[in-house]
Amino acid sequence: MATQKHRPKTSAKAPRTGRHSPWAAAALIGIGLLVTGGAYAGAMAATAAAGTAETSVATSLTTEDGKKLFQANCATCHGMDLQGTENGPNLIGVGAMSVDFQVGTGRMPLQAQGPQAPSKPVQFTDAQITAMADWVQSVSPGPGMPDERYLDGQGDAGRGAELFRINCAMCHNVGGAGGALTEGKYAPALEGVLPQHIYAAMATGPQNMPVFNEMYLTPEDKRDIISALMWSYDNGTPGGYTLGGIGPVSEGLFIWIFGIGGLVAVSVWITAKSN
Repeated sequence: MATQKHRPKTSAKAPRTGRHSPWAAAALIGIGLLVTGGAYAGAMAATAAAGTAETSVATSLTTEDGKKLFQANCATCHGMDLQGTENGPNLIGVGAMSVDFQVGTGRMPLQAQGPQAPSKPVQFTDAQITAMADWVQSVSPGPGMPDERYLDGQGDAGRGAELFRINCAMCHNVGGAGGALTEGKYAPALEGVLPQHIYAAMATGPQNMPVFNEMYLTPEDKRDIISALMWSYDNGTPGGYTLGGIGPVSEGLFIWIFGIGGLVAVSVWITAKSN
C-alpha cells in the first residue's frame, strides 16, 4: 500500500496584538479628534483675541482718521476741503450733526444722482461716522450733536403729538408713515429712525425738509416730538388696523370698495328678491 502523505499541521493563528485591535483604532481616532479640536479651539481663541484688539482700535478713531475716511469716500463729490464740486454741494458750516444724519442713515455716500437721496444700509461703523463728523466740525464748525437728554423719549408726548400735527404731518402723515411730494420726491416714513436722526432732520433740514431752528422749535419742542413718535411706535394703534397708516387715501378706498360695494350688493339683492 502506498503510504499516505501527511500534511504538516498548520500552527494556530497568532492572537491579535493591540495594534490590530478595533479598540486601538477607535482610540487613535479619538486622539486625533481631540488634537484637531484643541488646535481649532486655539486658533479660534487667537482669532477672537485679534478681533477684540481690532475692535478696540476701531472704537478709538481720531479726527485725523476721520479726515482720511472723508477724503477716501466723500471728497470725490464734496471736495478735499469741503469746498464742493459740480457733483456735490460744499459742506462748509454743515457741522457734525448733518454728517451724522447723512452718513448714519446710509444716504451718503450717494449711489446715483436722483430727485432725492434714499436711506440705505449704512456703510460705516459708528466710530468711523463719529470720526468723520468730528473732522468736518473741526474744519468748519456747524450744528453739533444734540444733548442725550433730548433723545431719551421722556418728554411730553401729548404736546409733541400736537407739534407734529402742526409742523410735520402735512408731509410725513399724521402717523409718521411718510408720503409723496412733487417731482419724484417724498417724505420718508419715520418708524425705526433713530431719535438723533429725527432731531438732526428737524435742526438741519435735509433735502426737501425745512430747517426748524431753535427760534421755531426749541430743543424741548424737538424732544417732545421725538417722544410722541417713540410712544406711538411703542404702543401701536389702539383703534385697530391702520390701513397702511397713509391717511384718507387708503381709508377712502376701503370705504368705497367695501362700504359702497356692500350697499350696492344689498340693493341688488333686495331688487332681485322683490322681482
